[in-house]
Amino acid sequence: MPSGIIAAIPTPFSDDGSINTTAYLEFAENLLANGCDGLNIMGTTGEATSLSTEERLTLMECIASSGLPLERMIVGTGASAVTDAIALTRQAGSLGFAGALVLPPFYYKNVSDEGVMAYVGQIVEATSDSGIPISLYHFPAMSAVPYGIELLKGIIEQHPGRIVGLKDSSSDLEYCNAAAALSEGFRVCPSNEASLFIGKEAGYAGCISATTNLNAAICARALETGDESILEAAVAIRGVFDGLPLVSAVKHSVSLLTGDEGWRRMRPPLVELQSEQQAILLSRLQNTQFQTA
Repeated sequence: MPSGIIAAIPTPFSDDGSINTTAYLEFAENLLANGCDGLNIMGTTGEATSLSTEERLTLMECIASSGLPLERMIVGTGASAVTDAIALTRQAGSLGFAGALVLPPFYYKNVSDEGVMAYVGQIVEATSDSGIPISLYHFPAMSAVPYGIELLKGIIEQHPGRIVGLKDSSSDLEYCNAAAALSEGFRVCPSNEASLFIGKEAGYAGCISATTNLNAAICARALETGDESILEAAVAIRGVFDGLPLVSAVKHSVSLLTGDEGWRRMRPPLVELQSEQQAILLSRLQNTQFQTA
């Protein structure tokens, strides 16, 4: 499983709405060459839940045949239907990706811990042939189905060796600390670069963040030097997105970074930034170390 600075990479779309795999692979290669230790493909930033299962399977095949280092990539394979999650996780394992990142089943709300454990258990059992390491994705603000600490503990105990980590997008470091303490070697990754220095003391495995698409090189320098002022520069770029639609704003920023306006395209129900939001974003970026094309 990758650790360190992991970018939750966005998904570019062509004029006809299909995935632009050429732009995707070029950007992925650039990220891995410029500060990213790993990539989280088809996560929230990648608009994965707006992609069909077939599209997600096909994108995995495209990445696997590209020559990019799969040992540095974790794939978002969660889905409302457990059969879809199994198909996606099985594909990730058979192709040789480093791990799968699994959201809880997110359509029905107020589901029992027993139901979530059954969902995870079916995925684990159905993918035992590859033994792909599985991390859980805690994002209750979006999924409305949390991986509570007691539930996490039960899942880890029920599937030793397969449930290896957690991505936390709740911004709750107390939760992260409690999760990291559940099992030796359990790999917790918050979603905020600001936790990179704190994480060394807390035993985190790094961070998985949307904004490391834009500041990974700065984050890498901060970790290399231990210089808090450098990390503050990275966090300042993250702060640019406060109050803006995150995925749309990140993709707009990638378009500025690459010079390719095609990155601004969104898959409904998400939409491109409005002109007023674009102006706010550009104004804020100009006061950071972000470099446009």
